[in-house]
Amino acid sequence: MPCMSGAVPASPALAPGQRLTLAITDVAFGGEGVGRVGSLVVFVPYVLTGEEVEAEVTEVKRQFARAKLIRVLHPSPQRVTPRCRYFGECGGCQYQHIDYPAQLELKHKQIADLFERLGGFPRATVSAVVPCPRPYGYRNRVMVRSQWNKPAQRLNIGFLRADSRLVVDLEECPIAESALNEELRRLRAHPPPRGGLKVVMRIAPEGWEVPRDSFFQNNFFLLPKLVGTVRERLRDSGVRFLLDAYCGVGFFSIELSDLVECFVGVEIDPRAIQAARRNAAAKQRCNGQFIEGRVEELLPAILARLDSAATAILLDPPRTGCPAGSLELLRRTRPAQIVYVSCHPATLARDLNVLCAGSVFELKNVTPLDMFPQTQHVECVADLRLTQAGGLPTREGEAHAEP
Repeated sequence: MPCMSGAVPASPALAPGQRLTLAITDVAFGGEGVGRVGSLVVFVPYVLTGEEVEAEVTEVKRQFARAKLIRVLHPSPQRVTPRCRYFGECGGCQYQHIDYPAQLELKHKQIADLFERLGGFPRATVSAVVPCPRPYGYRNRVMVRSQWNKPAQRLNIGFLRADSRLVVDLEECPIAESALNEELRRLRAHPPPRGGLKVVMRIAPEGWEVPRDSFFQNNFFLLPKLVGTVRERLRDSGVRFLLDAYCGVGFFSIELSDLVECFVGVEIDPRAIQAARRNAAAKQRCNGQFIEGRVEELLPAILARLDSAATAILLDPPRTGCPAGSLELLRRTRPAQIVYVSCHPATLARDLNVLCAGSVFELKNVTPLDMFPQTQHVECVADLRLTQAGGLPTREGEAHAEP
């Protein structure tokens, strides 16, 4: 029987090792290009939309396949030569083959797609991506590993490969600051005997105490823009109090303390909290306090004390996002504003969808900042406001928790 007009052609059987010619129609969040064989999606890294490429199938699943790039048959005008000789082998970067302005456009499209698909948010909610003034040489923190290369009978020192948990041996990293590359060269000159090394190399932020395993933003060059974006959102809302959840060493609390009457920072890491207190004292910020503990346990009592109707909550959680219990607690306690800082747009869109359900909060704006040039990652600042409906008295059983 002939195919019906407009029907999607059946997908031919694919097998690992098979060579394909693919037209790339999109680049998905995460950096893989999208091609199709019939109705089957084939993901290929290191390509651009509009390119025609030859690829070799590496994995076949029920609904998709993966392939490695063999050669570019018709390149995009936005394709450039990567600066790093390890690009494609090292797993640190995904976009060095893309012209930097095109990277910004691609990230904006990916974020807008995610917010539209996962949360039903209008694409216009997402602002243009704020560029980094230094697209290379910006990282102030890297994790270096060592691993014994048995076939070559030598020690590999570097980063994890893009395609496995093996370590690629490298002498430099173009996206890292020069001081880190000098430290890497010293490490390579005096390596451990047979491997097993896993060390974080970090440039200490000037004027801040940061314990060894505590978090700090990895890009000093765009950090002022990140702080400025959060500052604008707080100033626009006119809140009087700030609760900095997941506050780490107190960076945002301290930088924004002049905008509010008082602030409270909450962090579960005791060393980070101690550092936050010393950072505040060193910078003479006396209108707040830092409390050690879990956000979900401390939030109700803090909001009852600060007056939730005049309080903004700053969320800067790990990449996995906020626990479901914390999101529901925010919906019940209903602060006037939530400023959510995230390095993972997909988990951010998921969490905002929960917070905005039932029109309790409204998403005003999402500002992406390219804190991670040459990679799939991007930082976002989302501004949510309590709606008029969300500010109505809660039903019995939904009352604010008492301290």
